[in-house]
Amino acid sequence: MLSVHEAFTTVFSQTIHWGTESVWLHEAGGRVLAEAITADRDFPPFDRVTMDGIALYLEAPIQEGLFRIEATQYAGEAAKHLISRASAIEVMTGAVLPEGTNTVVRYEDLVFSNYGDKRFAALQNLVTPGQNIHIQGSDRITGEVLIPTGTRLGSSEIGILASVGKTQVLVEKRPKVALISTGDELVEVNQTPLPHQIRRSSGYQLAAALQQIGFSSQLFHLPDLPESLETNIQDIMNRFEILILTGGVSAGKKDFIPATLEKLGVQKHFHQVAQRPGKPLWFGTRGTQHVVFALPGNPVSTFVCFLRYVRPYLVHESAVPAKAVLAENLVFKPNLTYFVPVAASFAEDGRLMAQPLKGSGSGDFANLLDCTGFLELPADRSEFQANEVFPYLAFR
Repeated sequence: MLSVHEAFTTVFSQTIHWGTESVWLHEAGGRVLAEAITADRDFPPFDRVTMDGIALYLEAPIQEGLFRIEATQYAGEAAKHLISRASAIEVMTGAVLPEGTNTVVRYEDLVFSNYGDKRFAALQNLVTPGQNIHIQGSDRITGEVLIPTGTRLGSSEIGILASVGKTQVLVEKRPKVALISTGDELVEVNQTPLPHQIRRSSGYQLAAALQQIGFSSQLFHLPDLPESLETNIQDIMNRFEILILTGGVSAGKKDFIPATLEKLGVQKHFHQVAQRPGKPLWFGTRGTQHVVFALPGNPVSTFVCFLRYVRPYLVHESAVPAKAVLAENLVFKPNLTYFVPVAASFAEDGRLMAQPLKGSGSGDFANLLDCTGFLELPADRSEFQANEVFPYLAFR
């Protein structure tokens, strides 16, 4: 039985690239970049004024001085030229620095006056050459890599893509995802369950979670019959690249999924992880065409496995989860990694505090309504003290 770390490493060792496609810039958010993005010109592309005020030329710091205003330089205009070093050009934030100037003095350090038809600005504070100018190329230079291949595109990256003129972006193709629930006790949402039945819920929860990371999916439900499972899963594999199954992976008499998958040529990489909830997790691949996650059927187990393994795999995020602070002492004796449901909130000192929720185990679906995520407690100990910091799997 693998540890959580070993299972996670194994999942990421089976990364499959599904090809690339070009998408419009406004559709690229959340996608994984398949090309390196370089600067098509310097950042900033010119010496940029950073404060409203006046631009002048100085060779040394000065405290006093009266400068006649020759002209006004607005953002978006070509650079104007300072005729006399005894004068200045009024400038606006974002404008190109006028030629012949090297310093910008903000309005707050000036007093303006008029003499006839001429306007003057008097210095009120110490002025240093070069101040209030964003120098051309000081952030990035032409040809420099701005966004490397493999980056998941967020709002900041989209802004950079627009700034370098990328109307279309090459990204990794998203695989088609099938969500397959099993279990004869499950009925459709619009049905009234008998006393021994429950409505299907995990598939809809996972579909919503997938949608939050930009993946569409299609839901299926299969009966606990070996022949039907084999036929239907094969048909689904003909149309989808990633299969996420729920239920039928433990050791019960109707848990046919592991044997069915192996019969269909899916190579098992592991079955069972030393964790609670979610111990029966099964993971496999079929060549370079299919990735299969078979998750335990209990709702909380299903969701923990999705958050810890499936979601990171799909969005190419192999980094360690965020951290949170355990809010109270906790004892967990089994030698398993424990994903404890918590309600996390920020304390006055800025720490993210995780309050454990009692609940009724991996079948307590309603407990997730109060839950913001799961704190990951290590398997090598049984007592955990308040104010200790642990990895935190957030879903809110």
